[in-house]
Amino acid sequence: RFVDKNGRCNVQHGNLGGETSRYLSDLFTTLVDLKWRWNLFIFILTYTVAWLFMASMWWVIAYMRGDLNKAHDDSYTPCVANVYPSAFLSFIETGPTIGYGYRYITDKCPEGIILFLFQSILGSIVDAFLIGCMFIKMSQPKKRAETLMFSEHAAISMRDGKLTLMFRVGNLRNSHMVSAQIRCKLLK
Repeated sequence: RFVDKNGRCNVQHGNLGGETSRYLSDLFTTLVDLKWRWNLFIFILTYTVAWLFMASMWWVIAYMRGDLNKAHDDSYTPCVANVYPSAFLSFIETGPTIGYGYRYITDKCPEGIILFLFQSILGSIVDAFLIGCMFIKMSQPKKRAETLMFSEHAAISMRDGKLTLMFRVGNLRNSHMVSAQIRCKLLK
């Protein structure tokens, strides 16, 4: 069948070449079209990788400055106070909240301030991209077509001097449809 009874076109395009690169070129739409389990997996994986990357950058700064060797010296002012032993927890505290408690950036560390700015920008970009994807995915009405009913029979009659194919479409929901469009295919 060319068109299913529910109106869905039964033609699939395949072997177009370069399909993977086409999906990656529009990553946002690809993520929106994925199944929920893959979306959640990518969501969790992206945040975890970003946190681990930024935590390793904080640890590298602490290591290069020698903060890890002088962690128990009260007279020494480190770049990030109390980052030893967990740079990962430091990023978790600074990434989403920018609220500091036990671990905090000191004023003796310009590279830490630059890394913090990069961290804030990267966090905002990741948040906007992933939360935007989730919002679009949640707001798409996937099952909306199941609440539209088509008449069992179509009729052909004269209308404005031309033969016209007519059928009825009914909306089972009480809500109005915004910018509704119907596309038909006629096979002769």
